[in-house]
Amino acid sequence: METKQKIIIVGGGFAGLQFARHLDPKYFEAILIDQVNHHQFQPLFYQVASARIEPSSISFPFRKIFQHKDHVQIRLAKVQEVDAEKKIVKTTIGDFNYDILVLATGCVTNYFGLKLPESGVYSLKTTYEAIQIRNNIIRNFENIVAKGADAPEELFNIVIVGAGPTGVEMAGAFAEMKKNILPKDYPRINYSKVRIILVEGSKTTLTAMSTTAQKASLKFLRQLGVEVRLGIFVKEFENNIVTLSDGEQLKTKNLIWTGGIKGNLIGGLEKGTIERNNRIVVDRFNKIEGYDDIYAIGDIALMKTLKYPNGHPQVANVAINQGKMLAKNLKRVQTGKTQEEYEYEDRGSMATVGKFKAVVDLPYLKFKGLVAWFAWMFLHLMLILSVRNRLIIFINWVWSFFTNDTSLRLILSEEKKNDSSVPGKIESTINKPKLHLIHS
Repeated sequence: METKQKIIIVGGGFAGLQFARHLDPKYFEAILIDQVNHHQFQPLFYQVASARIEPSSISFPFRKIFQHKDHVQIRLAKVQEVDAEKKIVKTTIGDFNYDILVLATGCVTNYFGLKLPESGVYSLKTTYEAIQIRNNIIRNFENIVAKGADAPEELFNIVIVGAGPTGVEMAGAFAEMKKNILPKDYPRINYSKVRIILVEGSKTTLTAMSTTAQKASLKFLRQLGVEVRLGIFVKEFENNIVTLSDGEQLKTKNLIWTGGIKGNLIGGLEKGTIERNNRIVVDRFNKIEGYDDIYAIGDIALMKTLKYPNGHPQVANVAINQGKMLAKNLKRVQTGKTQEEYEYEDRGSMATVGKFKAVVDLPYLKFKGLVAWFAWMFLHLMLILSVRNRLIIFINWVWSFFTNDTSLRLILSEEKKNDSSVPGKIESTINKPKLHLIHS
């Protein structure tokens, strides 16, 4: 029997997961390496951050996914660098040899060169970060209640940077939370002081979508009471003060950064070409230029085509289909068949701002409002990996729809000594996980 090719896959996002799932066990065995032990459904991170769904509803353990695929192994580690000459991947748990290396490392937050404090700025690239945002928002309202009339302005302001789909959806979710949910938990707060402020460097929201979607999303946001700052950049964030490019200063302890991404690069690939925003140039088969056995798929890959001379958009559909296509092409190589070039078919895009408020761009149709909102819900449910999780999310959405409420507002964090961020807390003599139940 012919020896199977050994493949190392770095990253279990949309691209890496679909590649691993579609590998033919007759020809390949694979090791999937990731820093977390689960696949994360990024389009719904903002719903975890705004306490609409449970983190477990959009997190899928790799070992469960590959339970019946003996040719795929899982390793929990951080990849440090690649030794392309020796064909070794160096990680925090040791070195791994490969015949073929597939990089699906995705992206990290792009702060565009701004020097921001390590604490106080929240990005939204993992389930854990979504939980951090939820913790911080709820803690701040606990502090507002505890401090009463002395509560400082920075506790009331939620500032979101970036008006792409994530920023728009998060701003809308917090605006609805302010209107429908928080007053039930904290009835004595003056909600006219609570501000949700969305800052965007370009002249429109949802810059990658149609003019129809841009105008509708801006209208929806303003109807919900979101303050939208367009054509404005963040210049500085220090001492809980955000300074904008027009000179305005916003006091906040809730700065959420959704405004930009860059490739999550790994060292050791100097022969490859790295272009704008740290994306690795690949050919039409996702092979990295300068290497015969290293591929990149998903957000990290920059594939230039006639239709997309600047590379494909960094969206889930591209990542999913590049993963599937690469798995098929590697099998074609093994069976002596001709590989197929990848090309992205734009099936449309969508975003939701709030209840009955969504926008959808299809290749030949653009619509907004109620129908768009239902379309958004249906598509995202269908993209969830398991039937069980679809059902759980659907039940949560239905409950929230009829009650304008959820029961998921937990503070999940590690308790530390002398932590003054939680009012009235008794000093602990040991560090241990702590569950603060806010509402049930």
